[in-house]
Amino acid sequence: MASLSLDPRLSVNASYHHHHGALVEEIQGLIRVHKDGHVERPPIITNVPCSIPSELRVLSRDIVMNKFTNLWARVYVPQGQRNHLPLVVYFHGGGFCVGSAAWSCYHDFIANLASKAGCVVISVNYRLAPENRLPAAYEDGYNTIMWVKEQASVSGGSKENYWWLNCCNVSDFFLAGDSAGANIAHNVALRFGASREAILRPLSHRGTILIQPFFGGEARTSSEKAPQPRGSALTLSAADTYWRLSLPVGSSREHLWCNPLANLKRIELPATMVCVSDMDILMDRNKEFCSAMVKADNKVKMMVYKGVGHAFQILNSSPLSKARTQEMMAHFKTFIHS
Repeated sequence: MASLSLDPRLSVNASYHHHHGALVEEIQGLIRVHKDGHVERPPIITNVPCSIPSELRVLSRDIVMNKFTNLWARVYVPQGQRNHLPLVVYFHGGGFCVGSAAWSCYHDFIANLASKAGCVVISVNYRLAPENRLPAAYEDGYNTIMWVKEQASVSGGSKENYWWLNCCNVSDFFLAGDSAGANIAHNVALRFGASREAILRPLSHRGTILIQPFFGGEARTSSEKAPQPRGSALTLSAADTYWRLSLPVGSSREHLWCNPLANLKRIELPATMVCVSDMDILMDRNKEFCSAMVKADNKVKMMVYKGVGHAFQILNSSPLSKARTQEMMAHFKTFIHS
């Protein structure tokens, strides 16, 4: 996810923050960055505790993986299903700059995903830009996997994590995420590369699910230039702002973290499923990414969802969006259990 349709009543009074200097970057209602580096993130979406309605039959708890970097995650375990479920490590969206594993929209989506897809999900709360520019989020993603590896090791695991670890099969481990989170999942997968089996053992990386991955580039694609429906969850101006705030200072949108096609190496990756929305400004980039991955001899499955835009699965409650979300969860389930 990268931007939201906003209620103008939530606008922040600029005069209240005059002591932090002029605004240098802003996405209305989501993030404001001042000249002195002060960052504001209005509470546009509520953070919620890890409680879940009993009818979903999902147990959720928060775990801390690194107290020094404040790296934590919310874990979801379906109840009453077979043990040895696939393990999914999931990264939320938000243009690398906003969002949380505790946001109500993500909490609800991931709880439903764990229940309907039959998997244990670790939803990661990584560091945000611009206070922590890339590769900080990638480092948090990598360190999360290394932490899971430690817990899964015979000598490294701690008893406090048996409640979720004993329910999953670490030989069925998947990376996943939406928007910026999908970008993180892809770059973490790239970091493991061809030597992933030796690095990850006893974990086994079976595949990656990228939902509307947040990529970019200097040249505009047709879907980026096309008129956007009112209230689109991601606009071109918002995307540009997120990239300015998250990439290393002085980088262009041709940086390989933004545009993976700028330097796509022939690295052997597990099977990848890419979920594309046909009303998303990222549609063309997502399809180009799939084509490039196939040319690099990687196995890719592309799913296209008609009539919906960016982040429909967490932000839009229309009947069509709900139906497409159920389709996506069904495809997700098939992919991780195949």
